[in-house]
Amino acid sequence: MTETVDRRSDPVARNVLSEQVKDRILQWILEGELAPGSRIIETRVARDLGVSQAPVREALRDLATLGVVEMRPYRGASVRQPSKTDLVEAMEVRAELEALAGRQAAAKITNEDLDALRALIVEMNELAAAGDAHGHALSNTAFHERVVRASRNKTLLRMWSMLEPYARTYVTAMVPGTDLVWLGARHHVIVDALAAGDGDRAAETMRTHAREAEELILAMDESAFGDSRESSATDQIRE
Repeated sequence: MTETVDRRSDPVARNVLSEQVKDRILQWILEGELAPGSRIIETRVARDLGVSQAPVREALRDLATLGVVEMRPYRGASVRQPSKTDLVEAMEVRAELEALAGRQAAAKITNEDLDALRALIVEMNELAAAGDAHGHALSNTAFHERVVRASRNKTLLRMWSMLEPYARTYVTAMVPGTDLVWLGARHHVIVDALAAGDGDRAAETMRTHAREAEELILAMDESAFGDSRESSATDQIRE
């Protein structure tokens, strides 16, 4: 008797694996292991993650759609170097998303959420004292993600997450000498508004917070930005 093999689940399995690979590559980008302009070698990513090249290729295509990765003929994939306009536009949209998140979170936030947010501020203070700009940026991102998650709005979280690669990790990396103590202290008013359950104030503090980051970008010299095609970082690869 001929055995019938149901292959309907195969595409699902491949899609799940591709999503996992995409999350890992995005993590490398956000944590600075893959800097803007760095080349991403499919074979090496596949080797590092113990997968075939197919899910890696699919993951890179998805990241290219999000604008995080650039795919070029005969050159492969590289981490996209955002322009000043890219970052400003992303921060403008993010300001409104975070304002909405703050408004909704104020009505739903738990004591556990508030404790976690306060702990992240303490962590940022410690990292500022140590002069760890990259670690500070990661804690900063974790703070904002916690606020967005506290909104309990999955669609909002998904849209916010799409903009994360353009956010504070890039800004902090490109603005040497930024006052990290000041950056961390700006989060207290957000927690105060959320703890008070004041949706209007929480929305405005989140919007103002994002716009201050936008002002940092606008004040940056154009030389800090560039097309990834011209960046010397294009010769970097993931080892």
